[in-house]
Amino acid sequence: PRLAALSFLRRLCALGKGQLTPGRGLTQGPQNPKKQGIFHIQEGKHVRDKLREIVGASTNWRDHVKAMEERKLLHSFLAKSQDGLPPRRMKDSYIEVLLPLGSEPELREKYLTVQNTVRFGRILEDLDSLGVLVCYMHNKIHSAKTSPLSIVTALVDKIDMCKKSLSPEQDIKFSGHVSWVGKTSMEVKMQMFQLHGDEFCPVLDATFVMVARDSENKGPAFVNPLIPESPEEEELFRQGELNKGRRIAFQLHIVTEKWPPNVLSTLIQYFRSRVLPPNAVWMENSKLKSLEICHPQERNIFNRIFGGFLMRKAYELAWATACSFGGSRPFVVAVDDIMFQKPVEVGSLLFLSSQVCFTQNNYIQVRVHSEVASLQEKTHTTTNVFHFTFMSEKEVPLVFPKTYGESMLYLDGQRHFNSMSGPATLRKDYFLEP
Repeated sequence: PRLAALSFLRRLCALGKGQLTPGRGLTQGPQNPKKQGIFHIQEGKHVRDKLREIVGASTNWRDHVKAMEERKLLHSFLAKSQDGLPPRRMKDSYIEVLLPLGSEPELREKYLTVQNTVRFGRILEDLDSLGVLVCYMHNKIHSAKTSPLSIVTALVDKIDMCKKSLSPEQDIKFSGHVSWVGKTSMEVKMQMFQLHGDEFCPVLDATFVMVARDSENKGPAFVNPLIPESPEEEELFRQGELNKGRRIAFQLHIVTEKWPPNVLSTLIQYFRSRVLPPNAVWMENSKLKSLEICHPQERNIFNRIFGGFLMRKAYELAWATACSFGGSRPFVVAVDDIMFQKPVEVGSLLFLSSQVCFTQNNYIQVRVHSEVASLQEKTHTTTNVFHFTFMSEKEVPLVFPKTYGESMLYLDGQRHFNSMSGPATLRKDYFLEP
């Protein structure tokens, strides 16, 4: 089923007619008829400008209160039930976008690492913007100039890397569409490709979950239903239902319930022995921390901090943690289970804490915990937990917990590592750096 779904996604790439541009530096333009899948860029527009246009948000911070007040008038366009909304097809939300790294040196600078590779943190920002834009295409209201919906990222379910290297000197193409719809939530499938010769080759597959809220971003809002039109689309929709069930089951069962009590007790007692085996490191010695001041520059269209910015900062700290721990350059293999628990307000202090929680051979599993504090309050609130799987250039030490809490993080890290769907051995040049 997974291969059939991926095959369908690639065939769907050939059907996209409307090319829009998410993310910083992603540009909009008509397709070049001489080279299928490659776009000729004309009068490029950043996607965040496009998203501001869709929701009527102001580009000036000083006008943000007025702009949000005006959105209150859009409540009348919200559906009272999902039955009152016209169904949409998967191809209705399908869009392709181009990141012209090969032809725009100034843009390339934003994505360039010192090792002459592409910054994966920037790619995370672009995927987040693309997911939001895809959902607005699915829920487009032709009678309204401005959308009454506030669409935000709820979860990064999975990002899997493919076996292709990424060069900062070749164009990148993104594609995405809605693959499953509930009452107020949507699953978005996205792919990224890079140009090799005359062909765009797969780089990654991503699954995001987005939620729709009312015009003031205060309560849930109904979204257009989705009608599969082929066996391949029905399989994608079925996978979306299974993903929803898996997420609900995970929320209902804490990690201790996934392990037999005798196994869990034995592991914890073993960890508490406080005898460090050879070629091992205590978990408490694998931490890095950072602090970010959340300036208005990093706000989203609803004047909260942009989720892609949070992912980029968390990823870069995780990469540094894996690099420090392993003693060599790490390469990202997978990202999964990033849940946005609470929005981050502009002006907040963002505390990020990164820790290696599981290792095996060349692999490093890193968990990043994000919490915020306002300038007026001293209390901290968790906003996100991020999970990243890296591969190091050489074999890394084992990591061992000392406490019960660290033991739980270890078991959870092992679960995330085991969920990685990539191959067991991957060349380092297949991956990306921060």
